[in-house]
Amino acid sequence: MFTGIIEEIGRVININKDSKSTVTIECNKVLKDTKMGDSIAVNGVCLTVTNITSNTFSAAISQETLHVTTLNNLQKNDIVNLERAMPANGRFGGHIVSGHIDSLGKLVNLTKLNEFYEIEFELKNEQAKYVVHKGSITINGISLTVADIKNNIVKIAIIPHTYENTNLKMLQKGDFVNIEVDILAKYIEKFLLTSDNKSRITLEFLQENGF
Repeated sequence: MFTGIIEEIGRVININKDSKSTVTIECNKVLKDTKMGDSIAVNGVCLTVTNITSNTFSAAISQETLHVTTLNNLQKNDIVNLERAMPANGRFGGHIVSGHIDSLGKLVNLTKLNEFYEIEFELKNEQAKYVVHKGSITINGISLTVADIKNNIVKIAIIPHTYENTNLKMLQKGDFVNIEVDILAKYIEKFLLTSDNKSRITLEFLQENGF
């Protein structure tokens, strides 16, 4: 499990996209205490470490992961967001992030407002239904708060620190990003839709009580 708080940005120094796809990333902070078999989120995608050097780690990428995430578009020297899996005694800085991408989103607008940035992403309808105003969403592994949502367009307000210390600063209009919606919304939906659910908890009850 991750929290969506990016520890550092790394640089892709090698990527193979064949039957045994792998990526090698140059980095620093996330290598501390990392060992073979550990999980690191790369642009929000949970990958397993298969090799470590003093300043790099490598991870295998399944064909399914390449198919459903932006890792398929990675090129040498690309900048990626990195986060180690949260330890049991770690601080919970963001929100619950699984590292399992739901779909791709597309950047449709980026506006600089004084020191802040306003970014709009277009989501698929299947994912937009899980997004609520002031709720959480993960974009390229970053835990972000939804400023507004209209239909399937999500607006995010980005503080300078987040913009400068993640690969959001590399994005251009039309670029795709990895999207993971709040998993709690999925659990609530399944609970409410279960045919044999006898609970008195309803969608109206949750809304009235701030959920």
